[in-house]
Amino acid sequence: MPVKLHVKKGDTVLVLSGNDKGKTGVVKEAFPRESKVLVEGINMRWKHKKPTQQNPKGERIERETPVHASNVKRVEGTAADKKSKKKAAKKSASSEKS
Repeated sequence: MPVKLHVKKGDTVLVLSGNDKGKTGVVKEAFPRESKVLVEGINMRWKHKKPTQQNPKGERIERETPVHASNVKRVEGTAADKKSKKKAAKKSASSEKS
């Protein structure tokens, strides 16, 4: 059963714990079933590739790995916040007219 996350793709987030604590980044992808998010430039790990015929030497690739959603917080000023503020302003304006 999918779980609703407090962040979504495109949101700017602040990392609350771990090696990258205090850094900010943009959510590239969200995994609601695992309650994880992939954040640009955060939680970088080395992936070792075996030697192949096309690449006989092999290689090491540094890539992002998902972070648990509880370890990130959405930062103010994202597009989602602006939309919700506009909706709230519209609602309050329409309720004042009534």
